[in-house]
Amino acid sequence: MTHEFTAPDGLTLRYHSWSRTPDPALPPVLLLHGFSASALLNWEAPGVVEALVAAGRTVYATDARGHGASDKPHDEERSGEVRMAEDVRRFIDHVGASEMHVAGYSMGAIVTLLAAAGDTRITRLVAGGVGAGVVEVGGLDTRRMPPELVSAALTADDLDEVPEQARGFRVLAEASGADRLALAAQIRAMFRGPMPLDRITVPALVLAGEDDPLAVRPEVLASALPDAEVTVVSGDHLGAVRDPRFAAAITEFLGRG
Repeated sequence: MTHEFTAPDGLTLRYHSWSRTPDPALPPVLLLHGFSASALLNWEAPGVVEALVAAGRTVYATDARGHGASDKPHDEERSGEVRMAEDVRRFIDHVGASEMHVAGYSMGAIVTLLAAAGDTRITRLVAGGVGAGVVEVGGLDTRRMPPELVSAALTADDLDEVPEQARGFRVLAEASGADRLALAAQIRAMFRGPMPLDRITVPALVLAGEDDPLAVRPEVLASALPDAEVTVVSGDHLGAVRDPRFAAAITEFLGRG
């Protein structure tokens, strides 16, 4: 089922919800997708939603500003993970939850960490598709994903003008029907740290694909958090979510309460 709520700056953001026989002892789960993806692409298609619902969870997944069915600003002042973390806090207000478990992937993992650093209602989290870059760079690993190249790839008039290193982002955006100018605004506004990891006190799972160049050395991130563990699955940045162990790891970790 699809719903909507209003962000702090007035944008209309949309989200999906799933529930079958929810366990009242477990808080709802909020899923936050990665850059240029959407709630359904990142979480429903690979089976994460089904695994959580089957385990008795009420599940929500938002389309981040600039993505999916949500409003898509083209200006960087209304983009970025800091804004998205504010949206998470507003969303928790919107559904009236006193407690929430949150799992984010890639861009969504940065949003999850920022939100958890400032909202005590988030009591357990999963940071997927990220690793040492969160500590060493302060956000997504721009050593592997230079923002200037990605922005140029998204805004170029002709695919032939796109640098080879960033061409995959342009191809993915076009294949998914994304708003390229909104994605470019997000890249320009992306969080560049430092990440307030010292303010995160809740249990955390760092979940990475073994061949993911954006999630190298996930143990570095886990060691920077007071109560964190690491699970490594097969696959690269796009493929890790399709490993059955990915959904299983999230479900098991969040199921501990």
